[in-house]
Order: sequence, then structure tokens, then C-alpha cells
Amino acid sequence: MKQIGIVGVPMDLGQGRRGVDMGPSAMRYARLQEVLEVLGHRVHDYGDIQVPVVESLRHQQQDQGGLGYLEAIRTVCLDTIQTLNQMPAEVFPIVLGGDHSISMGSVTGAGRGERMGVIWVDAHADFNTPETSPSGNIHGMPLAHLCGLGDPRLVNLSRPGAKVRPEDVVLIGIRSLDAGEVKLLRERGVTVYTMKEIDVQGIPAIAERVADQFRGFAKVHVSLDADVLDPEIAPGVGTPVPGGLTYREAHLLMELLADANIVTSLDLVEVNPILDIANRTAKMMVELASSLLGKKIY
Repeated sequence: MKQIGIVGVPMDLGQGRRGVDMGPSAMRYARLQEVLEVLGHRVHDYGDIQVPVVESLRHQQQDQGGLGYLEAIRTVCLDTIQTLNQMPAEVFPIVLGGDHSISMGSVTGAGRGERMGVIWVDAHADFNTPETSPSGNIHGMPLAHLCGLGDPRLVNLSRPGAKVRPEDVVLIGIRSLDAGEVKLLRERGVTVYTMKEIDVQGIPAIAERVADQFRGFAKVHVSLDADVLDPEIAPGVGTPVPGGLTYREAHLLMELLADANIVTSLDLVEVNPILDIANRTAKMMVELASSLLGKKIY
């Protein structure tokens, strides 16, 4: 049994497609708290971090693309860090997005200044910087900033410098990278398991390597982006990429991480109900969270 704290961050400022701010509500509507309580966990919902609506910030953007919302994103991430730091140390935080820029707050807050392993389960690496990004959208940059690369206003959230060592990051499910990201990932020594590696090696072998890498870490964070799933089973995402994880591959990964008993915090991000069908993607994310937190078939 775990004590679990749920926090919503209804952020849609890090990307250009509206609707992802409703992700926390969609996952709550999919009965996240009730599903986890059935597993025996004690769950408290801390509500939502306040996020300004895009329309109130239009005058600040000034043709800067996504970077026009940097200060607002920074403030929301700082509020997320503060909320997580105020939770009792034994609480397992689940942070509901919102776009993936929220992870600059969730990873930093959940880490509490300790060395942390990060398992980034995503179709994209989110390892761009303002200099390498083709779009300028900050939801494609959070992992780089967590590793100390990019705009100092985001790199130095809460405290100066990187919050995660690149060698302590593992990417799983990757199938869409920008050229600048490839260069940075290789230079920094980040472990990347693309869909090719998953097809060739299989989820069990990769999960075993990840568990071995992070065994002994006090903190391990899973950041789960809905677009890692194949769009045919999870249509409610703003940046779909064909050829993603199947239903069973995704559940198997979560189940094996649960068996390893290494994960201490979780993001569920990039669910866009406007693009979804009957809340299918939100339900899938809730099911994956339950597998990570101990649900078993038998």
C-alpha cells in the first residue's frame, strides 16, 4: 500500500494545440482515484495548480512562438515544485498534465534535491533547446532543461543548475527526433530505446536493464506521455506518431517496473480530450497507472 498524492497541472502553454489543459479532468473522470483505491492505496487529490488561460497571455507572446509563454510556464512549474515539496516525504506523487512542459516542475519537485533516475516514456525525446527547436514550443524542451541545457530561466527553476544527470535518464518508445536532439542526446550520453530496439529486443529485456540501472536509487520518476502509445489505441493526443507501443507492450512495461519496485513518482501527460474518442486515451492512461502501481491479472 502507498500513500498517493494527485496534483493536476492543466497546462496548454507549452504547445500550439488547444485542449490538453483538460487532461487532468479527463483522467479524474476516468476514475483514477477510485481505481488506485481499489488496489489498496490511500489517495488524496490536492486539486489543480492554477494556470493562466492562453487568451489572457496573447499580448505577451509578441511573435515568439511557444517561448512567448516562458514566464507563465516557469511560474506554474515553480508552483508545482512547491506543492510537491509540501507533501509528506512518504507520498507517491502523480502529476496530471497538461502538456509535457509540466515535468520541469514535477521532476524537480518529486526529486527534492536528491539524485533521481528518470524513465521518459514518450514518442519524442523532448530534448530540444530554444536554439535547436524547429517550433519553439516548450513542451518539446523539458527534458533538456532538466538536464541543464537551454534557457537559464527554466534550467535554474527552484535552484541553480541541472536537476537530473543525463546518464540517469532513459528514453523508451522514441520514434520521432529532431536533428538537434539527436546530436545533444549523443553528446550527453542519454540512453535511448527507440521503437526499433523495442521490436528487436522486446519490452522484458529493456525493462530489466532499466531496473538494473536504477536499482539502489532513492528516487525514480516515470514520465508517461500518452503519445508513446499507438494512435490507433490512444487517439487523444496532439502530436500522434504512427507505430507506437501496443496495449500489451505498454502494460507489460508498467507491470515489470512495478515488479522491480523502483518507481517513486509519476507524470501522466499530453491527454487531449478534444481529439479523443469517448475518453479512450484518458482511460488507457489510468489503466497504465494502475499497472505501475500494482494491479495484477492474477
